[in-house]
Amino acid sequence: MPDRFVRKIYQHLVQAFKERAGSNGRGVVAEDRDISAAKLTRPRTRGFAEILASMPDAGVDADFARVESEREETSTFD
Repeated sequence: MPDRFVRKIYQHLVQAFKERAGSNGRGVVAEDRDISAAKLTRPRTRGFAEILASMPDAGVDADFARVESEREETSTFD
């Protein structure tokens, strides 16, 4: 298994990493493996633009034009 070396990591992140490893009852290397495996093996989430692009065409804009009501509008709070 290859080794991993991280340069220029912020000290507050190193401390948080050590605290998380300790609270989980394992060493830093085991914590690193667990975090990496959890992040890299979970399904990728799709972004909003990707979801919109995957939607089928439902018609032209004119199909969804607003139809104005013939009745007189009344205020809800009158």
